[in-house]
Amino acid sequence: MSVCLCIRNTERLQYSKRKDGVFERFVATVLLLILYRVEEIAEACSCSPVHPQQAFCNADIVIRAKVVGGKEITAGNDIYGNPIKRIQYDIKQIKMFKGPDQHIDMIFTAPSSAVCGVTMDTNGKKEYLISGKADGSGKMHVTLCDLIMPWESTSATQKKSLSQRYQMGCDCKITRCAAFPCEISSPEECLWTDWVTEKLIHGRQSEHYSCIKRGDGSCAWYRGSAPPKKEFLDNEDP
Repeated sequence: MSVCLCIRNTERLQYSKRKDGVFERFVATVLLLILYRVEEIAEACSCSPVHPQQAFCNADIVIRAKVVGGKEITAGNDIYGNPIKRIQYDIKQIKMFKGPDQHIDMIFTAPSSAVCGVTMDTNGKKEYLISGKADGSGKMHVTLCDLIMPWESTSATQKKSLSQRYQMGCDCKITRCAAFPCEISSPEECLWTDWVTEKLIHGRQSEHYSCIKRGDGSCAWYRGSAPPKKEFLDNEDP
């Protein structure tokens, strides 16, 4: 009888250990999933809105181009030895507004929008305005935070500003107004109020105005095809 009880107690102990092991593996799996989700959220792409002129001034390269091909490539390894995946877009440059002397024939971006990767049509039919950064070897890299839009979506004023006007305003600072009241802190600033006046990130000021430095050193919104001697807007009244 005592032998039977010992066997049963041993079986209960082994069963209990198996249950504990299953529970521990379950908890470990849940923790891994939580950590993965936290990492995924931490890596999510987040960009502050910028006026097209500011995006132009922040960029190393600004071009008009068609995308004629694309593929995933491996661009080395991270610190853990895992391959770094990138998307390589083959492009046909139409015009360079800012950048080096040589033609740009490839641009690189992250493989997912979650990490600010950019998706573009690769059939060669759509033209894009593309801004981005240059690495040490001169390769162009783009993210969702850069100014990238179909060329047909750019306004006539933006097209003109890309050739000269935006560059003339790179010494000015465009300050975004997220909610009234808001004001500039120096004469070299232009107040960007599209969001509070039109509830649009890219409204009238984005599409039709440049922030240009005047003769007295102050900056003001300017619209028009004539040289920037008139048609200025006061900073306080865009």
